[in-house]
Amino acid sequence: MSTTDTAGSTTDIADTAHASRPRVAGDREVEILEAAIDVLREAGYDRLTFDAVASAARASKATLYRRWPHKRDLVIDAVGLFIDCPAEQDPDTGSLRGDLLAQACADGGLDDEVVIGTWGALLPVIHREPELASGIHERFLAPKIEATRTIFEHARQRGEIGADADLDTLLMILPSLSIHEALLSGHLPGPHRIAEFVDSVVLPACAATLASTPSTR
Repeated sequence: MSTTDTAGSTTDIADTAHASRPRVAGDREVEILEAAIDVLREAGYDRLTFDAVASAARASKATLYRRWPHKRDLVIDAVGLFIDCPAEQDPDTGSLRGDLLAQACADGGLDDEVVIGTWGALLPVIHREPELASGIHERFLAPKIEATRTIFEHARQRGEIGADADLDTLLMILPSLSIHEALLSGHLPGPHRIAEFVDSVVLPACAATLASTPSTR
């Protein structure tokens, strides 16, 4: 079986398990997930408990346990409430700069306070919670990375990036800078700051890939 087939099978299994869990009626589930995000951002993953979320959402723990067997399941669904934004994954504005800004500044993007705060709460525990890390990667990070790769591939086809450019590195620059600055400074990078990152770092890095390889003579 190919790597693609394996990844697809894993995602299908995860999606099936997600879909098979009992639902909570309509807006009530959204309220619980919003409460979970609030607790996550305020207390962190380690201190997030079903008691705390149930209290914040004015729900019973039994309701939470029926829907989410483990708190990682609750957290993954809660993250999805804010980050599942497929409409802006391939904006196709006609330029790399335009595409990156459209994607980064869309709902659930890099200038979203809730999204950045959520990543800040999750980053310290991802390395020691493999099932949480796997769920987050499969459901959110892998699709986002592929969407961003498509943006850079289109830019390469337009001649904005060299044919041999390392897209894996280039596509990580903007999110890395944005999240790093937010976590270190405590200030969310707004659209103007994100545009500065694109103009002063990402686009020059792409331009550098257009240069011919220096002679080794």
